[in-house]
Amino acid sequence: MAELQPLAKTVQELAASNIKEVPERYIRKDSTLETSFPVLEIPTIDLQLLASSSTSREELEKLRSALSFCGCIQAINHGLTSSFLDKVQEVGQQFFALPSEEKKKYSREVGSIEGYGNDMILSEHQILDWTDRLYLILSPEEKRNLKFWPENPQHFREILHEYSMKLQVVLEVLLKAMARSLNLEENCFLNQYGDQATMQARFNYYPVCPKPEQVLGVKPHADGSAITMLLQDKEVEGLQVLKDDQWFRVPIIPQALLINVGDQVEIMSNGIFKSPVHRVLTNSERERITLAVFCIPHPDQEIGPVEELIDEKRPRLYKKVKDYVSLYFQYYQKGRRPIEAALI
Repeated sequence: MAELQPLAKTVQELAASNIKEVPERYIRKDSTLETSFPVLEIPTIDLQLLASSSTSREELEKLRSALSFCGCIQAINHGLTSSFLDKVQEVGQQFFALPSEEKKKYSREVGSIEGYGNDMILSEHQILDWTDRLYLILSPEEKRNLKFWPENPQHFREILHEYSMKLQVVLEVLLKAMARSLNLEENCFLNQYGDQATMQARFNYYPVCPKPEQVLGVKPHADGSAITMLLQDKEVEGLQVLKDDQWFRVPIIPQALLINVGDQVEIMSNGIFKSPVHRVLTNSERERITLAVFCIPHPDQEIGPVEELIDEKRPRLYKKVKDYVSLYFQYYQKGRRPIEAALI
């Protein structure tokens, strides 16, 4: 599906013009944004305990239960120091604080997600998200498109490179522990994830919004990744998860990485681990900046439920799929769950 002409103004430019009303294209008619929301008690998992080969069964059980219950964890002891995480957050803040002309040097091209800008516009009727983004491929390194990697702020590239290296380690620990938590051979998820996998970073900037009761930062969706790792804003909440048809607030735990299962691990685990539907609220008083990293198997890599997780009690729920992400975007823009297409 071809992309329509991009917007004349970024969301940040709209917000900076002190508008009192939001353009019609951002307003949600079916909105449930005016109520207060309970907090989701997301389990905190110690990654250092998971990394040890003599991991206590207790921490593995906690991981399995968390990913089956809500599909996400607050990961602590992940090997990234608080001072380094502060640097990662700072380069994001510094980038979005640059003048518009400077940021637009890194603008994405029509029909591509990579670079600076906002969601692809695929139809005149699409309701838009109140967010600007910087989307970059982190790995494999030869796939990095450095023309989109800002040279300003000065240390942006080296900090993001170091961050991606550290997250590769976290990812491996996690995929192995997830397999062990289900009494599987520890490499079975890692093997399906494959060594040609992609890691993509998305810096999300949510400007102040005059109508937070009518506008979303990001529409409800589940991720098309295998795993997503989110570095939350240190001070401003906004993320919500849908659980049993109710929206819950996701609390901020300073220095924790919020890690969630994407659709591709839900498929691999034959539906035991849940890929949570989530959305982002806007805020009338404070901007919010987060960094999501999506870990995605190569498009040629076939994924499907692990055979040991299929039996009479739990029949195979999903077909084998390839190139899940291309299918994902078509469904996502229509507000539908792509994983429906993989169901048997």
